[in-house]
Amino acid sequence: MNPPSSLLVLTPGDDVAVARGDIAEGQQLNADGIALVARQPIPSGHKIALRRALAGQRVLKYGQTIGQATQDIEPGDHVHVHNLDMPTTNAEQSVQNVYIPTVLSGEPATFEGFVRDDGRVGTRNYIGVVSSVNCSATVCKHIANAFSAERLKDFPNVDGVVAITHGSGCGMGATGEGIDILKRTLRGYADHPNFAGVLLIGLGCEVNQLIPLMDELGDRPAPLKASLIIQDAGGTREAVQRGIAHIEQMLPIINDLQRTVVAASHLSVGLQCGGSDGYSGITANPALGAAVDLLVRNGGTAILSETPEIYGAEHLLTARAASADISAKLMTRIRWWEAYVRHNDGDMNNNPSPGNKAGGITTILEKSLGAVAKAGASGLMGVYQYAETVDTQGLVFMDTPGYDPVSATGQVAGGANLICFTTGRGSTYGCKPTPSLKIATNTRLFQRMELDMDFNAGGIVDGLESVAEAGERLFQLMLDTASGRRTCSEENGLGDNEFVPWQIGAVM
Repeated sequence: MNPPSSLLVLTPGDDVAVARGDIAEGQQLNADGIALVARQPIPSGHKIALRRALAGQRVLKYGQTIGQATQDIEPGDHVHVHNLDMPTTNAEQSVQNVYIPTVLSGEPATFEGFVRDDGRVGTRNYIGVVSSVNCSATVCKHIANAFSAERLKDFPNVDGVVAITHGSGCGMGATGEGIDILKRTLRGYADHPNFAGVLLIGLGCEVNQLIPLMDELGDRPAPLKASLIIQDAGGTREAVQRGIAHIEQMLPIINDLQRTVVAASHLSVGLQCGGSDGYSGITANPALGAAVDLLVRNGGTAILSETPEIYGAEHLLTARAASADISAKLMTRIRWWEAYVRHNDGDMNNNPSPGNKAGGITTILEKSLGAVAKAGASGLMGVYQYAETVDTQGLVFMDTPGYDPVSATGQVAGGANLICFTTGRGSTYGCKPTPSLKIATNTRLFQRMELDMDFNAGGIVDGLESVAEAGERLFQLMLDTASGRRTCSEENGLGDNEFVPWQIGAVM
């Protein structure tokens, strides 16, 4: 096999190429027959100009506009924040619908999961201790912390006891979007198939009352659904003692549950990217997209989110929406975000983050084009509000912020029983009760943080495998993880502090 070129040209006609590794000033280069000399040092993952661009001219990558030159750019120049910015006008993209229904596999893939009484399937077997309000958070944590690994050693089929706590639930309006989001999120976690049993705990006087929340939960066998109100229990110590007793009743019942072979159609995967770099849209995100297409062909569900991070690339999703109504729903959420940002004196291009820029991403358009690659090529089958129950199979979109813990919290509340998280700068994200796979965009990151990374997509840029081959490997890892294979974040004990519901509205 010939060594890979120093430059990657992603789409014919692109104005820039991506450096596979660090390039020195004066280095002679060739990109698809275009001879270049680097006019400045080009860091790995960053862009180099293939042709001249005058100030004000749009610059293409992925065959799409990623920004507008702020000064004349010459071939061989480093293209980044010093000479590229968002276009001064954001012209609407013309969209031609190219939706093609997915043909399901004749022999669906399988995994081993925990089948619940309502037919849903868990990939893990946790007990959740859920607070209705921040005032009950400490009691929840004391109860969960009482069940150490040593105390659970006689219950090997129980993955753990998890405290789901947050900083809200009171000091907010009793009606409106803020309380509605919190209730949806808590209900989604309390009903999650990865929780075999749940204990909900309130203080008693909070806005987010416990009894209405309990009434909205699905049925569970007694005693696998219980509740406590601290004021009625007699105080903190009494509530902790009662909570521990409730969990002790659940343990032998949950420990008797066994994994069984089920179809991959029971797998619902939340798609996340965080700490992105210049390789994210070239390696990890397209590889995840290839795995998503395999998942969808096997009847499963993939949840794309992070609305601010598809901004400028939404036309790639609406073009493959299964109906005009789905396309319209997505655009409604985009317009909501534009208004929300204006109201808060913000800018949709406040993303990319400093770390993204250090990794080679210049504008939100460039970041979004790479982020959408996580969705593969499958048709868009639905659009959901934050933390809504996802009841459609195939590729769907959930409206969430771009902040990873908040976004993933919404996906898990919607039913995701696996998270796939791509990263180029490095992430240590973990999630309970849903396992999180970390996918490295480059081999250097994978080797540097090998105890945090579950999958290396860097072989794509290294010229060792194709996107399709990496996608097949990743899909198999998804099935193995759903069957009980522990992720790096699980081995590292992460995931107890990543429940972060989206907070909207006044705190009073």
